[in-house]
Amino acid sequence: MRTLLSKSITATPSGLVQSQLLKRSFVRLGVLPFLLVIALVTFSFLSSSFLTVSNLTNVVRQSVFLAIVSMGQMMVLLTGGFDLSVGTILALTSVATAMAMATLAQIFPDSIFLIITLGCLAGLAVGTIVGVINGLGVAFLNVAPFIMTLGIASTGFGIALSLTGGTPVYGMPMEFGNVFGFGTFLSIPVPIWIAALVVLLTWGIVNMTRYGRALYAVGGNPRAAMLSGIDTRKTQFLVYVVCAFLASIAGVLLTARLDTGEANIGSSMPLESIAACVIAGVSLRGGVGKVGSVALGAVFISLVQNGMNLARIDSYMQTVVIGLILIAAVVADQLRLRYIADLRGS
Repeated sequence: MRTLLSKSITATPSGLVQSQLLKRSFVRLGVLPFLLVIALVTFSFLSSSFLTVSNLTNVVRQSVFLAIVSMGQMMVLLTGGFDLSVGTILALTSVATAMAMATLAQIFPDSIFLIITLGCLAGLAVGTIVGVINGLGVAFLNVAPFIMTLGIASTGFGIALSLTGGTPVYGMPMEFGNVFGFGTFLSIPVPIWIAALVVLLTWGIVNMTRYGRALYAVGGNPRAAMLSGIDTRKTQFLVYVVCAFLASIAGVLLTARLDTGEANIGSSMPLESIAACVIAGVSLRGGVGKVGSVALGAVFISLVQNGMNLARIDSYMQTVVIGLILIAAVVADQLRLRYIADLRGS
């Protein structure tokens, strides 16, 4: 009896130490590393081809579009808002790019470079215009981001479907897909290079510029930011424009990958981009988030989707899983804030 008692007494401090170490690791790193380990272990058991070089390369390639959109979504979240229209921007960009290229191909059949350039610019312009509308509504008309971006999402999808009749748009030059969809540079797919450049530029804007610091300030305390001389309206307006521009880049790349203009793409992108940000530790209250973690969060979402595909999990159930992961990440974020408060108090 004395032996058991002495063992329990000596074990308790050790258990407390381990609990404190785990808590501190969770506070410092967030929930993403733990979710990554769980996903890797789980899907490795479910599929023998999961942890292969070719499959992991495919995961990174698939995560390109989500990573680019998540960069813009993160910047919006930093200001305390969110953008539910990113899926619509992908659809409108895809349709505009394909229709412009198809039309130009009939007018200038031999000018491939001109067709691709003007087609891409048309898609980027249409997507960015959506961001301008969102920014005007949120920043200058004081419309709640949820209502503004949700309304634009519904309107944009309706326009895209009306323009195409719900059918794919063909007629783009083969070179467009060969370069931006399936091309490689130094044995690395071109979309990965573009996504890496977007992540690097976003990191520079967020961490090295005055505007990046304004994003954190507006999200942390809008009134204090305004009193300190920050133009909060301009900051909010520009962040929706930037978010839309980045989403339109993803739309152009996705169009090249599909080799058609699609009005039905992007419906799950708002949920997935917000999930990638929240899992990476971006606060829904604004003012907290890191670019590198968000990029890793996008890879994690794609990793989970890839693992579920290999495990032959139904596509409808995959949406359920992503939603549950988002809820779990929000709950974990609340626990993390509570632990931070406890550690500061102690």
